Amino acid sequence: MSQLFDKLFDARGLSCPMPLINARKEAGKLEPGQVLKVLASDRGSIADFQGWTKIAKDVELLGQEEESMDGASVFVHYVKRTA
Repeated sequence: MSQLFDKLFDARGLSCPMPLINARKEAGKLEPGQVLKVLASDRGSIADFQGWTKIAKDVELLGQEEESMDGASVFVHYVKRTA
């Protein structure tokens, strides 16, 4: 998938719910239309980001993917600021 993005937030090493909490703060700094790419090592972040973007009025989940970086699984989330 590898979408274009405006800002990268590396949340690897953080446990649930910290990747989501910190990503929400970072997304709040974006201008409408900009995309935040989040890297997370916590598998629980998949459901967390899906849940957040379903109820949030100012962001949209563009996609999620799993990559291997340095032999470890990394969960990548693309979040677009909509308002």
